[in-house]
Amino acid sequence: MSSSNPGLNNKRILLGICAGIAAYKTPILVRGLRAAGAEVQVVMTDNAHHFVTATSLQAVAGAPVRRDLWDEHAEAAMSHIELARWADLIVIAPTTANTLAKLANGMADDLLTTLCLASSAPIWLAPAMNQQMFQHPATQTNLRTVQSLGYHLIGPESGDQACGEVGPGRMTEPEDIVTALAASMPAAPAVSLTRTQNLHKKTVMITAGPTLEAIDPVRYISNHSSGLQGIALADAALDAGAHVILIAGPKVPVTDPAIQRINVISALDMLAAVHEHLAGVDIFIGVAAVADYRPEEAATQKMKRAGEKNARLTIELVENPDIIAGVAKHTDRPNLVIGFAAETNDTQKHARQKLKRKALDAVVVNDVSEPGIGFNSSDNAACLIHADGEVAFARQSKTQLAHGLIANIVDIFASQLADTNPESVSE
Repeated sequence: MSSSNPGLNNKRILLGICAGIAAYKTPILVRGLRAAGAEVQVVMTDNAHHFVTATSLQAVAGAPVRRDLWDEHAEAAMSHIELARWADLIVIAPTTANTLAKLANGMADDLLTTLCLASSAPIWLAPAMNQQMFQHPATQTNLRTVQSLGYHLIGPESGDQACGEVGPGRMTEPEDIVTALAASMPAAPAVSLTRTQNLHKKTVMITAGPTLEAIDPVRYISNHSSGLQGIALADAALDAGAHVILIAGPKVPVTDPAIQRINVISALDMLAAVHEHLAGVDIFIGVAAVADYRPEEAATQKMKRAGEKNARLTIELVENPDIIAGVAKHTDRPNLVIGFAAETNDTQKHARQKLKRKALDAVVVNDVSEPGIGFNSSDNAACLIHADGEVAFARQSKTQLAHGLIANIVDIFASQLADTNPESVSE
């Protein structure tokens, strides 16, 4: 990937603030954006002032805060159309469920939503809401819709919420939003030996991160996957010229805007997203650490302590569908189906068993018991195992490993990839 990135210096950012409790953090966000070299113009929704004052935002932004679509005192150059043209980037933080629903349906009933429709600038949303609201099917549908319309998501995170509940829906912290936005800026052109076009006209689907299996509205079963290796592979495939579809579990960090990202929560969500977009995929790489089991039935209300000494709680678990095995057997099976195996012992033996049992073309296996690699680490070491041999990768950054894996996959399986689109091999 290119190494030079201009970040937010001299960028004109329109910051939309909705009426959510996380709005109290927005002065910190404004200061962070300005410290990164950006010029900031704040637009508040009608009720956002209940959580943060326009006075405090104006003080840190250095410019009047806009709220009214019919502001008679706004300068002509800052009318709603001119303001939409002014922005290099639009960020809405926090994005409430209400505003998300408006954007998903193309509504323009206030200044902020009108600006979003009137602007050609990239628009980033940082959702923030109660975990139950976030997981509601209507909200999940709206999230998928706005992504299909070209909006980009930052977060949300999972954890303690102001309402006292615990779960997904926390707004990403201001400093992390600034970092994500800076990383999204187009890199300066540079010559890179790793940037090729050997996956030109190919579609690569990658699953990344953990899944979250609800026990009740505030508790869940998950794992330590960070999604970093999946993101690195998505970036490497993008660098190789592919159209990349990333199916991302909870907490997976922000990704390149050029990647078609679909956020999911549970294993069943991931399964549905994979099958919905599988037609036309040339390479499927299952990196996600999908939970093997889920509670048979999630409680609709928070489960309370029994209040008795040595009390026990039994939760019945049922097996989740095997996503990658299903892809390998699907009528729309990609030319290549590659799995990941996180093992703690007999790594290559277990990987070869998985290769055969699930009818995969290759398996990338790593030993997650080794300190400093794997889950929540920036480094990894792995072995690419296929029917005719294996390629070992010593410890290195996940970015380096991803580029090495993509290069070897293209080389080893050149004939299978050529069958789909012969002219792409010579380009």
